[in-house]
Amino acid sequence: MPVFTTRFSTLPIEDVRVGAFRIPTDAPESDGTLIWDATTLIVVEIAAGGERGLGYTYANAGVATTIATDLEPLIRGRDAMDIPALWAAMFARLRNFGDAGSSAMAVSAVDIALWDLTAKQLGVPLVALLGRAREALPIYGSGGFTSYSDEQLQQQFRGWTELGLTRFKMKVGREPARDRDRVKLARAAIGDSALLFVDANSAYTRKQALEFARIFADEADVRWLEQPLAPSDLTGLNF
Repeated sequence: MPVFTTRFSTLPIEDVRVGAFRIPTDAPESDGTLIWDATTLIVVEIAAGGERGLGYTYANAGVATTIATDLEPLIRGRDAMDIPALWAAMFARLRNFGDAGSSAMAVSAVDIALWDLTAKQLGVPLVALLGRAREALPIYGSGGFTSYSDEQLQQQFRGWTELGLTRFKMKVGREPARDRDRVKLARAAIGDSALLFVDANSAYTRKQALEFARIFADEADVRWLEQPLAPSDLTGLNF
């Protein structure tokens, strides 16, 4: 019996570049559980067929080392458009490092670059390649850090309002006793018609999460409370 095969054209990966960039903030910032004065951005560029794909992740500089040492030699020369196979190979290569945390961040940055490269090779926007459900999406301004004074919080949100934004997200949870008033100040700054979201970054207890969800909705028409508990607290998240 004859064996039929189909040979697809390949797009060999010619070059992989990765860098770690520490970007300082203009002042110390904080959310419900962390304080920082800089953000480290890992950037990956993958070249093939005259195009370059761009990928990134937020992580420590060690993730860039993992990409350069373990993943770059693995994917160089392979078909850039064979993304599922590359994805599986990368996680297999990082097996002894685990499949979450830094390993997942490293693979994610490369994966994004591969999809961006494929979209460019096909001459289509990435959203068209992946498939879309809507013609457009509104953006939201994310800030309102817990390190901000009340005046800074309102100034930031008013500034975004003047730029035309209608959706805003702020940080809560570092000082729960102040959250009620801070959320009211944010609502006053953006007006009644804008949408307001809050992010606790796992700072709340289960009882606090339930209480503040009610208070925020009733007093400031908050539409979403993000990460009130730790992601590992599955029981609490199903409370």
